Amino acid sequence: MIRGLTKAGLGDVGGTEAFVALAAKYGFQSIDADIGSLTEGRGVDGAAELLRSHGLALGSVGLPVQWRTTDDEFRQGLPTLAEWAAAARSLGCTAFCTYILPSTDEPAAAFMAAAVRRLRLCAKLLGAYGIRLGLEFVGPHHLRTRWSNPFIWTMADTLDMIEAIGEPNVGLLLDSYHWYTTGLGTADLERLRPEQIVHVHLNDAPDVPVEEALDNGRLITGEGVIDLTGFLRSLAKIGYKGALAQEVLTQQPPQEPAEELVRRTARQYDRLWASAGL
Repeated sequence: MIRGLTKAGLGDVGGTEAFVALAAKYGFQSIDADIGSLTEGRGVDGAAELLRSHGLALGSVGLPVQWRTTDDEFRQGLPTLAEWAAAARSLGCTAFCTYILPSTDEPAAAFMAAAVRRLRLCAKLLGAYGIRLGLEFVGPHHLRTRWSNPFIWTMADTLDMIEAIGEPNVGLLLDSYHWYTTGLGTADLERLRPEQIVHVHLNDAPDVPVEEALDNGRLITGEGVIDLTGFLRSLAKIGYKGALAQEVLTQQPPQEPAEELVRRTARQYDRLWASAGL
């Protein structure tokens, strides 16, 4: 499995070149980034050289379309999606990802119908470029009532949604925080097939009742209470070989320098990989 990194939770990491350099310096093998920041001022060829010269892969890209609101807003983002997909293919990236919030102000049935229709179109477009689409279920309890109507927040319901979309290149973005806050265990992971997982996020949770764990209250991987050793072992057991990218959402920007946070993350990755026997 590939050691990945996102900018989330690192504070002021600087520009793209600084982020790439830090990730490489501390032994990470991939980064998650948007195509716009990677190619700005350097183009696709320059972005490819930046990654190549640091020995990094582009692990995943956030889906750059607004699929949660109106059809007009959704359609406005499709040209950007096509542009980014073409660039991502040139950069060797095969994963675009988006998240599904667990409640909505829209009527749930109508919202599901629109989401399935729009995400199917995104998947078809991405599939033409050899790219997969990862859908992330979101587990924290406080978000289940944040908006008027409950939606979906379990892995099982997300797999049902993926089946409804009906495109072979759609799967899960599996986040350890959401795995934890929805009460899943290692046995649930071991029922998955590796091809059902598009991408993985790693992070940790504070020692509070799981119902009180906030989406933006996450900790650096390995510094909390989630059984990340079991999480990694189970992913390895089923044969997942993709990226595991740290994503730490916090209420306030961290006070420590970005390099110290990357160093701490790398240490925890070393410890976790060893404890999982990887």
